[in-house]
Amino acid sequence: MNKLLIVGTVAFDAIETPFGKTDKILGGAATYIGLSASFFNLQSAIVSVVGDDFPQEHLDLLTERNIDISGLEVVKGGKTFFWSGRYHNDLNSRDTLDTQLNVLADFQPKVPENYKNSDVVMLGNLHPLVQSSVLDQMETTPKLVVLDTMNFWMDCALPELLDVIKRVDVITINDEEARQLSGEYSLVKAAAKIQTMGPKYVVIKKGEHGALLFHGQNVFFAPALPLEEVFDPTGAGDTFAGGFAGFITQSENISFENMKNAIIYGSNLASFCVEKFGTERMVDLDKNEVVSRLMQFKSLTQFDIEL
Repeated sequence: MNKLLIVGTVAFDAIETPFGKTDKILGGAATYIGLSASFFNLQSAIVSVVGDDFPQEHLDLLTERNIDISGLEVVKGGKTFFWSGRYHNDLNSRDTLDTQLNVLADFQPKVPENYKNSDVVMLGNLHPLVQSSVLDQMETTPKLVVLDTMNFWMDCALPELLDVIKRVDVITINDEEARQLSGEYSLVKAAAKIQTMGPKYVVIKKGEHGALLFHGQNVFFAPALPLEEVFDPTGAGDTFAGGFAGFITQSENISFENMKNAIIYGSNLASFCVEKFGTERMVDLDKNEVVSRLMQFKSLTQFDIEL
């Protein structure tokens, strides 16, 4: 089986939406990416850090999904990264209520020896220096490196972010972040400019309005599945990234045509994530549901046209 290396946060979240609120629950970019990628035939490992306040049941959940956690450092006496946020009524915007870096503040990633030759590396949203450090530890050049980032790093670590962007094949960001990074309002122009920074492929996530894939002059658009209820959008972008990277790892095909499929698989898995709080829906999800909804995506996007 091919190997996927996942780097990102494993965390506690406290979430408030118009539909309710939670106390501390399992969250973090690497968690969502790992759970999403577990639906594919591959070997995966998470590189992250938690405190000794992190419950054994959460560690067991990851290992039950065949996710290698030998690169997940547990700091004795440390506290796990914590984020709290409140979503507005449209669920597209949110306010951060609290961020506690805790053990993440001094995180030095250590890639497990047997994953230093991973086929695909998925760099979840973290400080760009941490992302670069992981690439420095790889013993063979990955077939594909995917990077996710956010406007926070554009504001406070732009030189370091631009350095790591030069080293990746795919960048996944949302439309607001694409505009900020490129200085272009048009997403077509933004993607073209970002490609000059290093990545051959640019994925722009538009939440409930789907996702765009750019490569040279080629553009592909995948809609988001219209859902009756969106309960909690936390982790949807990471779940999308996990589905995208997982499909590419399994299929061993990094062509533009195959990335179209990866975008659909990512969008499909993300559509489940938003149906319940946190990781709850992804934990309960089974493969039959995934396949059934994939067929819905197919019927949503396929048509014959007479010219």
